[in-house]
Amino acid sequence: MADYAKRPEVTISTMGKVHNPTGEGVRAVSSQVQAKALKHSNSSSDNGAAPVPDSVVVDDHETRVKEGTAKRNITRKKTDPKDSGNYDSRNKKQGGHGKGQWKEDIIYDDDVEPLDPNDPLYDETKEKPYVLSSHEDPHSRSFDPKEGRTVYGPMLTQAEFKLQVQEILQEYFDSCDTDEVIRSIVELQCKEFHPDVVKKAISISLDKHPRERELVSRLLTCLHPSPLKDRDMEAGFNILLDSLDDLTTDVPEAKNMVANFLARAVVDEVLPPAFLSEQNNHRPGDAVIEKAISLLSREHCTARLERCWGPGDGREVSELKVAMDQMLQEYILARELDECARCVKELDAAHYMHELVKRGVKIAMEQDGKDSSTQHEKSAIDAMAALFGFLVKNAIISEYQVAKGVDRLHRGMDDLKLDVPTAPALLADFEAMLHEELPTLAKDEKKE
Repeated sequence: MADYAKRPEVTISTMGKVHNPTGEGVRAVSSQVQAKALKHSNSSSDNGAAPVPDSVVVDDHETRVKEGTAKRNITRKKTDPKDSGNYDSRNKKQGGHGKGQWKEDIIYDDDVEPLDPNDPLYDETKEKPYVLSSHEDPHSRSFDPKEGRTVYGPMLTQAEFKLQVQEILQEYFDSCDTDEVIRSIVELQCKEFHPDVVKKAISISLDKHPRERELVSRLLTCLHPSPLKDRDMEAGFNILLDSLDDLTTDVPEAKNMVANFLARAVVDEVLPPAFLSEQNNHRPGDAVIEKAISLLSREHCTARLERCWGPGDGREVSELKVAMDQMLQEYILARELDECARCVKELDAAHYMHELVKRGVKIAMEQDGKDSSTQHEKSAIDAMAALFGFLVKNAIISEYQVAKGVDRLHRGMDDLKLDVPTAPALLADFEAMLHEELPTLAKDEKKE
């Protein structure tokens, strides 16, 4: 290493000379440079200048090499256009044409007029800034005025959504306006929680009257297929079936009611029939699924399931009167107080029980008026007095409704005489029997 360190420079003439690796005795300057230096020294000596020593290294090498050799690639001549500032990259070949160079024919203007929308090459994404989102849920984003920014995903938490749905359903039970419910659910903008609407609506109606359950069945029909899709309905019923044990603790008849909801949903085309088949495979032996399948297997199941919630489902007065007549006729034949009391509860028309009293006494008068030989204990009038006394004692109907029904019979006595000539005597017998059943009713009448 010491020998190499003594060498001042390795030149082209010494490259590849393996016979003298140390470089001793080799001039560090080329012969041409030495000749120029000698010429310069001679001229300077003639002018009286000091001679230039041979060991001086000239910076501007002008080593001339032959054309077509590889040595030309490691040299750069003073006449290179890039050194003179006249280099043009457009003449550069083999790729990189004009890279990093400004083009005079390119116009950089921010106020470029948009393309014509009718142009086949028109791209609307260049006109406005767009935010990429899922194509399955394009309406999931909305501007929240409270936050002052666009919110992606559900606007509410699941707990907040359930509270909002409960308030919407309570208002729906009063107004029966399905359009308002649909509008409110859409405004919540929580499509991820739509299955909870099905579960919440059915679970709330379980501990209410048949009218509310009928309203929920109609609501599910209106909510499908928009805003609640098929998958939302199926997911909602799945959640309901999973939580059925907890619902049974509060409502013992929850399983039968849920089975009616399932069968009614299939009839209303809210659920596909295959849903029950899949649930029967996933939940073998489930009483609710089997009950729903049996309801759908009955003859005239569509007509029956449309009235699955009984006469108290909020139907018209004319239909309610028909249900009362059928119930009273069956009671006169069977004389079963408990069964008749259950049917009266299903009517869910406490404010209209005076019509039940009127129609019951009228039916009993017509039957007893045709057969005057009927014994007093077996007469229809006695059976009706026992029935209304039983209903009042069990707080199914009020004494006021019974008194109002009797008063309507007195006011319509002229019409009753045309059908039953003995109507005044039969009505007097009914009042006497009713006073025996309800002594407080007789005292109230005397005070009036």
